[in-house]
Amino acid sequence: MKALVLKGKDMPLSWEEFPGPVPGAGEAVVGIKAAALNHRDVWITRGLYPRIVFPAILGSDGAGMLGGREVLINPNIGWGGSMRVQDKSYSILGMPKHGAMAEQVAVEADKIHDKPPHLNWEEAAALPLAGMTAYRAVFTRGELQPGEKVLITGIGGGVALFALQFALAAGGEVFVTSSSGAKIARAMEMGAGGGAVYTLEGWENELASQAGGFDLIIDSAGGPGFGFFPKLCNYGARIVSYGGSKGAVPNFTPQSIFWKQISILGSTMASDREFADMLAFVTRHHIHPVVDSVFPITDAAAAFERLASGQQFGKIVLRVG
Repeated sequence: MKALVLKGKDMPLSWEEFPGPVPGAGEAVVGIKAAALNHRDVWITRGLYPRIVFPAILGSDGAGMLGGREVLINPNIGWGGSMRVQDKSYSILGMPKHGAMAEQVAVEADKIHDKPPHLNWEEAAALPLAGMTAYRAVFTRGELQPGEKVLITGIGGGVALFALQFALAAGGEVFVTSSSGAKIARAMEMGAGGGAVYTLEGWENELASQAGGFDLIIDSAGGPGFGFFPKLCNYGARIVSYGGSKGAVPNFTPQSIFWKQISILGSTMASDREFADMLAFVTRHHIHPVVDSVFPITDAAAAFERLASGQQFGKIVLRVG
């Protein structure tokens, strides 16, 4: 088969012949039609990820054919039996196990799900990792209820956009932040009630004037902005963190946390059950993933460059077969 092969840190990705997957016990081989990029793929190419093994075939997100069946892949490997937290041995398709940026991939048979019939191949490939991460953050950890006010930071990223779509479908009133006013405008076209550019001084006051206060905040960044969240929270609010791209939180004080009885919750990926629940939710509400752009896999370098630039609004997808 052919695969997109990474042979070392900072080396170019190469679309070349590679030994086809040999399925182990309980595994099946999926013929890939489309695969989506995640930031972890960029980090792996730069050597900024644990347990990197070369040569590597990246890609946690894939959709394709299993015989005559249209499917997509749950990228979990070994989540474990607890809904509360993943096992310590948990990993994700695409590192260290070869991933979906290839003509074929071997995965555990119980991780193969029917593709929601309203999705095309590119949308289906865009869904798994970001979709399940958003689902757990919004519903399992965030416990969103209809009518609640929600703030989602960093709109334009895949998880943030799924969180927006899921929260709106569940009856939430959603507001967003971004460094780009154009991305906020696009989110408002999708149903967001407002937003603020977090690089502008006083963005937190702008959000407070728009929304009054939030019952749920979904954050991917951490950093200095996180310190404003308690001020923006209603009593009994939840703050869910699924990323820390902006680093440590300076000048954080606990007074508002205990007085408002705010919960701060970590969240990452999702269990196999949540993955299945997410697919059912997407099918029931006829949600279409936001696809920023589609590249042929032979032009993967351009796709990786676009993701690394941060200009995208939605998922970047590689067309494989």
